[in-house]
Amino acid sequence: MAENGRAHQTVIKKYANRRLYHTGTSTYVTLEDLATMVQNGEDFIVYDARSGDDITRSVLAQIIFEQENKAGEDNLLPVAFLRQLIRFYGDSMRTMVPSFLEFSMANFAKDQDGLREKMAQSFGPSAFQQALQEQVRANMTFFGDAMKMFTGGFGPPAPPSSTGSTPVATPPAAPSGGASDLDELKKQMAEMQARLESLARK
Repeated sequence: MAENGRAHQTVIKKYANRRLYHTGTSTYVTLEDLATMVQNGEDFIVYDARSGDDITRSVLAQIIFEQENKAGEDNLLPVAFLRQLIRFYGDSMRTMVPSFLEFSMANFAKDQDGLREKMAQSFGPSAFQQALQEQVRANMTFFGDAMKMFTGGFGPPAPPSSTGSTPVATPPAAPSGGASDLDELKKQMAEMQARLESLARK
């Protein structure tokens, strides 16, 4: 039986010729097919057919690369975000970034689902699009404020934006010296997580 909830995942095998084989349908698929599966909420895991290694992460990254290349002016990932993400690879805070990104994207997706449902019931397409853009800006402000807590050493919070987003409060600075530094940092991170969750609910 598969571990970590993988029993119900579709298995994709990648061969040396870079072809992707869908074991559920016994057919070869493309990165575009996998992108559609993700958009439809179908979970899958990709293995290297020769070594058996889990290469799901690299394949998903390749899908994003392909989508960004063909998006034209409708790219999802701003250049500034990509640069900052690359900087984190050599930063001491890198271990905290994955959970933060997961938390941010989960809240963003939750907001969009609720907004789509409400707006689709009450307004026409143009009003829905305008409200969606405003919500995106609000979420990106939240995302940016929280990221500044990571990059700025828990510096002063950003001033309120025009979208009404509440700035993130600043945890107290950690005392210097001694074994208590690590405990204090853990305490600060727990406080920051609570503030992020509170901000996301507003």
